[in-house]
Amino acid sequence: MEKFSSINLKLLLKKETLIPVVVSSLSTALVFFAWQSFTQKKKIKKLKSDLNLQTNSLSLRDHHFDETTLLEETEHQLAKKNNQFLKDDPDLKEHLTREQLARNYAFLGEEGMKNIRKSFVIVVGLGGVGGHAAHLLLRSGVEHLRIIDFDQVSLSSLNRHAVATQADVGTSKSICLKKHFSEIMPHAKVDAVVDLFTIENAEKLLQGKPDYVLDCIDNLNTKIDLIKYCVDNKIKVISSMGSGAKADPSRIQLGDISDTSECPLAKATRRGLRRVGIDHGVTVVFSLEKPHSVSLLPLEEEKVEEANEFSALPNFRSRILPVLGTIPAIFGCSMASFAAKLRDGLYERLHRDLFQKEKDHFKDTRKLKLNKCDVGFIFEEIWRGRSAVSGDMDKLCIVRWNKNLQADYGNVICLTRKEAIKHFELDFEDIEHYYDKKVLNYINDRFKLEEFWNKSRFA
Repeated sequence: MEKFSSINLKLLLKKETLIPVVVSSLSTALVFFAWQSFTQKKKIKKLKSDLNLQTNSLSLRDHHFDETTLLEETEHQLAKKNNQFLKDDPDLKEHLTREQLARNYAFLGEEGMKNIRKSFVIVVGLGGVGGHAAHLLLRSGVEHLRIIDFDQVSLSSLNRHAVATQADVGTSKSICLKKHFSEIMPHAKVDAVVDLFTIENAEKLLQGKPDYVLDCIDNLNTKIDLIKYCVDNKIKVISSMGSGAKADPSRIQLGDISDTSECPLAKATRRGLRRVGIDHGVTVVFSLEKPHSVSLLPLEEEKVEEANEFSALPNFRSRILPVLGTIPAIFGCSMASFAAKLRDGLYERLHRDLFQKEKDHFKDTRKLKLNKCDVGFIFEEIWRGRSAVSGDMDKLCIVRWNKNLQADYGNVICLTRKEAIKHFELDFEDIEHYYDKKVLNYINDRFKLEEFWNKSRFA
């Protein structure tokens, strides 16, 4: 009986001890959840407030109220808050950036996106081609852009401008792009330069060791000056030829300046570059479409005698060639894709396939002498992204030319996969019996050009 009483007493004491502990724990939990709920509601309230502010701002713009100052101040305050918020939390900033570029990361991988994000690209000329090129470079992840143009957004240019609205008419093209870019990628560094490129200010405008320069100028003399400066100073450059009076997107090509045809601007550019000692080695985007039978837009009769008064600058055109908005956009997107090296995935695949073919067909397991960049150069610059035999551009690979020699500069060509299988079965000693003389001459000429270019590349 005494033992039973003792047990009951112990249980009672234990219960009296546990009750305060349980009560204390519950109180703590309640306080914690209450605080969490309070802070969450506070954040939601702030978010709604910001969204309301932004919605009101857009509403003002949609209804064209004469509250320009209020609108600008509101947008400025929002941008300042967002930038400060991201600045205060770099981890969040990086998280948001990676989420925004998630599809790019999935396509190009960590290393590819790392290279793109640290790139510095300069776009000269911000019309229909340059505006779209700069826009897509930004959306591709390039975090340092310098955009250069002396001109302003006009109402008639809105049919081809990348981001400008009617509210931007009359503002500088470079400032207009920078304003819109800050809303797309707030952390990107965008140098907006309102200036005309000339050979005299070339060093100043192109300083900073850019990874690429995009020539989107439509004035011939200025274009030649820019290309020559880049070539002389070993700056990578890609140039846009004429997109006016063209309508067929399937005819747009990327290639060497020496391969261009059906483009009056390309013809004049080739001639001008030859005068300064450049006849090849410059990548351009151009159209093989024959120009439509359209002419320059007419100048009013009373303006004809003083035509120069109506050009943007002395020696610039005063009459305009008709242009559809779609073609300059494709030109610009092609240039952005090329400059941002979005084809690195292709070069990696070509390099991997070359190694596999060396292993499977020639039992050669040695490390390739050619790296991914070498394969990219050979594919783009030597074989122009097409089969050396048929000119086809589908299902291509890089393979040995002479089966008895290792895959290296001077001994790899571009073929379709079907052509490569047949080529492996040929006896190289009797190669002239299998390929047309014209094809053999073309291949030998390209190997000579490759040898010439490599002397300067590796000098």
